Amino acid sequence: MFEFDIEATDGPARAGVWQLPHGAVPTPCFMPVGTQGTVKALAPSDLAASGAQIVLGNTYHLHLRPGEDLVAHFGGLHRFMAWPKPLLTDSGGFQVFSLEGIRRLTEEGVTFRSHIDGSERFLSPERAMEVQWKLGADVAMAFDHVIPGQGSRSAAQDAVERTQRWLERCRERHEQLAVGSWKSEVQTSNFQPPTVQTLVPIIQGATFTDLRREALRGILATGDWHALAVGGLSVGEPKDLMAQVLRDLQTVLPPALPRYLMGVGFPADLVAAIGMGMDLADCVAPTRMGRHGTAFTDDGQVNVPAAKWREDERPLDADCDCECCRTFSRGYLRHLFAAGELLGVRMLSLHNVRYLIRLVARARAAIVAGRFDAWSREWLGRYSSREQE
Repeated sequence: MFEFDIEATDGPARAGVWQLPHGAVPTPCFMPVGTQGTVKALAPSDLAASGAQIVLGNTYHLHLRPGEDLVAHFGGLHRFMAWPKPLLTDSGGFQVFSLEGIRRLTEEGVTFRSHIDGSERFLSPERAMEVQWKLGADVAMAFDHVIPGQGSRSAAQDAVERTQRWLERCRERHEQLAVGSWKSEVQTSNFQPPTVQTLVPIIQGATFTDLRREALRGILATGDWHALAVGGLSVGEPKDLMAQVLRDLQTVLPPALPRYLMGVGFPADLVAAIGMGMDLADCVAPTRMGRHGTAFTDDGQVNVPAAKWREDERPLDADCDCECCRTFSRGYLRHLFAAGELLGVRMLSLHNVRYLIRLVARARAAIVAGRFDAWSREWLGRYSSREQE
């Protein structure tokens, strides 16, 4: 379990398969984000039709509402949200550290106010492990210290060191849970503990390549892992600095482990990340952009509510096989947004998720064929050459 088999490489780009308890995940892979146990506007059947193989859930939001105990009552997050394939849960680290002004950081953890009811909450490395164990995902993320992308070197150094100390606490608590200490803490007969769950550490260090390498050395010194994540990017830093970090990291990351780039999912960023050796990525972008009327296509972004599409009979994307593109015209989709109809939100969200999953599948095929560099250049040339409003 959790084995990662690399089937092909083309420069730094890799095509592989990650074996997880609820199924195999081909890589490169885009993971739709189901923040509160649902990918916004989409049913599990929509996700299955889009080709999604793994979905991300959010520890912070699910802890606040409905609470991990209620999810456990329903048998865990897979059963609760009716998603039979693999699940990954983040640790909540990004969310609590984004609550500037309503949280207090200590070495023990983070005290913060719920954005829902204002109640005081506390999240620590141990607590993050306990919540994720009750949620029952295949993959649990370590609780880390996140700083803004333009953070100072001293702040980045502090985050690296604290993340390392917290990782050791995460691992200890996760191992305790794996051998049965959860039994006295889950008061429901419906709870089905994970058959096996892996813990994934997160490499911090902001845009300082030497700190990133230091973080990686610290992680690898603590023992064996099934995967590694790169966090603290796409949080305000210039894209060239993100690329610099990824290019440097890919030269030192263990090739046998899958690499998860957290929070990246716009098309051009996704293709670039694959070219720099990343295997998995997640982002809220496809559904968030869809809710605001923006669709991804190979010819750039389409602003669906624009008046120019009013009489356009073409599909949104003639190359796409999703329900939206097989069924509706641009003119009809534009009407849905003009009328405030929810079907428009659902269709664009579905299209954008399917587009990114198709995009990484095409990247995978190009890697296997040994022409990823040529394919990515051709794709980027088309994607960036036209503006559809």
